[in-house]
Amino acid sequence: MDDDNALVASNVRRLRMERGMSLGDLARRSGLSKQTLSKIEQGVGNPTVDTLGALAAALGQSTRRLLTQWGTPVFVQRNADAAWNEEESWSERVLDEIYGSGYVRTLLLRMERNGKAPTIEPHQPGTLHHVYVMTGKLRTGPLSDQVELSAGDFVRFPGDVQHRHTCLSERVVAHVVTTLPQTRQFESRR
Repeated sequence: MDDDNALVASNVRRLRMERGMSLGDLARRSGLSKQTLSKIEQGVGNPTVDTLGALAAALGQSTRRLLTQWGTPVFVQRNADAAWNEEESWSERVLDEIYGSGYVRTLLLRMERNGKAPTIEPHQPGTLHHVYVMTGKLRTGPLSDQVELSAGDFVRFPGDVQHRHTCLSERVVAHVVTTLPQTRQFESRR
């Protein structure tokens, strides 16, 4: 399975499931066969532009949304592995790039070590947290995939699952960006 097919497979499956649709429901709405949809969701299909257009319309999305990466797994960038782009009077370090549109919230998080960190309940589907540790040490991420970060480390992880931030040093300051996709949500028909 190539990367493009895997991306389309993941997005179609996720969007279909968020809407509580079966393969049969999506087949009826899109005019495509269940066999074609099954191959696409397995990443072994080779959908045409027309097929992607029919799928996007049936899911209430733009075709671009099927080709955009979102809802990604945990991504960590360690300070020691960081690459800086040096210019004459400044330098920059790209932490992450995610394409698409939606709501963006930026904040500074200050914590002190004080015992148990609360579990944060899932946000809306497709939410991502981007965390850059400025000072101290922090354990963060989905409950099933926590990572420990030090000053200069960066992580991106899904915010649509239970997650937690735990201060591992006396104090920690982190820069947190939360992105929520602008997608029309449907109620489940279960």
